[in-house]
Amino acid sequence: MVDWGIGGVGLVRLLDVAAPGLPITYWSDTGATPYGLVRTGDLVRRLRMIVDRLAGEGCTEVVLACNAASTVVDRLGRTAVPVEGIITHGIAAVPTSANGVIGVVGGRRLVASGAYRRGLASPRRDVRSRVAQPLSAHIEAGRTGNAEFVADLARITTPLRDASAVVLACTHYPAAAQWFADQLPGTTLVDPAGHLAASIADRHPGASVERSTEAERVFLTSGDPGAMRDGAEAAWGTTITARRATT
Repeated sequence: MVDWGIGGVGLVRLLDVAAPGLPITYWSDTGATPYGLVRTGDLVRRLRMIVDRLAGEGCTEVVLACNAASTVVDRLGRTAVPVEGIITHGIAAVPTSANGVIGVVGGRRLVASGAYRRGLASPRRDVRSRVAQPLSAHIEAGRTGNAEFVADLARITTPLRDASAVVLACTHYPAAAQWFADQLPGTTLVDPAGHLAASIADRHPGASVERSTEAERVFLTSGDPGAMRDGAEAAWGTTITARRATT
């Protein structure tokens, strides 16, 4: 599993329930430039390197839990193991009955890609995308719920108050779901990670039923292991032990 930061820890938590027997190696790439700021070619090369490293660690497939990374999944070409992005799961997770205004909140790279706008397009829908760049930094730093976070969230979500559904198109955002719900009463909040976790569990049925012993969870980071540990605790209330990945 690859994410720039600790957003994907939420997906690990879902897999702890849906597929507890599935071994997972998580790569947090905070030692690199945030993926939303990297040129496309550089991001493709970076992800190929990480996929090769994870294949070398024994991983048999790679999931990009990061929406920004997933915007280039189709550009990776042949890789050592299969690679899957999260965006298609976010699109599939929106109820077919959801019409009218459909909101998408995500990072600048994701919104600029138009992936959700195209994937959710329908004559019965008005897809509105909102760049929510500051929210990930708040969540990574443990500032969820403070006055600055709430002010930024209100500014971002106000144009979506009439939405029937809003896609939380960054794996960080479900960690702040209660604040999104406060800002968007009556709106269905869509978490792509839930759909992705169910899909992973479906293709690993043995791991889904093996609940007596939890499989190994390995957390690697190209950045600061202590910062990853603190971020996972602040955002998700999850205690992890991370070690530095060599690149």
